[in-house]
Amino acid sequence: MTRWRRLVRDYEQRIDVSHAMILVAMGGNLIRRNAHP
Repeated sequence: MTRWRRLVRDYEQRIDVSHAMILVAMGGNLIRRNAHP
């Protein structure tokens, strides 16, 4: 998850935005794993 710069530090003020960024990063990891097995 350190590839996603916004997740390295807690920059977000709202917890729902932080949660959404974590979900986006997890989705990106899953897509990358499925695209390059």
